[in-house]
Amino acid sequence: MNDSRPSSAALAPSSADPLVLYGETFHSRLLLGTSRYPSPSVMEAALLRARPAMVTASLRRQGVVSAEVSHGFWALLKKLAIPVLPNTAGCHSAQEVITTAQMAREVFSTDWIKLELIGDDYTLQPDTLNLVAVASQLIKDGFKVLPYCTEDLVLCRRLVDVGCQAVMPWAAPIGTGKGPINPYAMRLLRERLEVPMIVDAGLGLPSHACQVMEWGYDGVLLNTAVALAQDPLMMAGAFADAVQAGRGAYRGGVMAEQDAAQASTPVLGTPFWHHANN
Repeated sequence: MNDSRPSSAALAPSSADPLVLYGETFHSRLLLGTSRYPSPSVMEAALLRARPAMVTASLRRQGVVSAEVSHGFWALLKKLAIPVLPNTAGCHSAQEVITTAQMAREVFSTDWIKLELIGDDYTLQPDTLNLVAVASQLIKDGFKVLPYCTEDLVLCRRLVDVGCQAVMPWAAPIGTGKGPINPYAMRLLRERLEVPMIVDAGLGLPSHACQVMEWGYDGVLLNTAVALAQDPLMMAGAFADAVQAGRGAYRGGVMAEQDAAQASTPVLGTPFWHHANN
């Protein structure tokens, strides 16, 4: 595992347990998307409440270059002082990804990139056959690559082998809100890999986020669950709290399950009270 549980003393505050990616430290373990909010003001309020480590932005899907930058989107993010994680959403080929990543580096002045290479338009499942090669090329080009992938152990290993210092497996297809649909594979993946892992896509409830954090995942990235909530501001806060609670539970060490009931009340003094009442 990439984190060791403390052996004693109270849990340190979240600021003492930062998320570290590619050698950079982030104060939060929650990352949020910036699309599908009812309005820019609602998005701003949600981001202020959650205070995520980074926010994602897509050149292809959100039209950042022509629309959102010109209408204050980029100015808003700069005002909030939240690091931007550009992504290559909507790309279906290696060349599309590389071109989009290079454009994003120019627009956002950052080497960070969330790598999305879509292999199926219905499920938005990553193209697992070509993902590793594209990640390798981006890393050679100087990008800090956070690849969106499935929970496949071999795929994630290959991504690490080519230089990805973190991976982002999905819990379920993007936007479904189903939560972890393959808990066995996700827990096995967390046990076998030592790099930071951020669960990206498929989370619908704060309890989903808390659960994967309890398994030892290092963070979560989500968008739809907050943006399409009836109250995005409240939901953003709920997810932020859930991520922190799950991380605390993991570091605290969850008790082992028991097949039979185990008394939790001390028995010291029971004979005295038994005789006194008789």
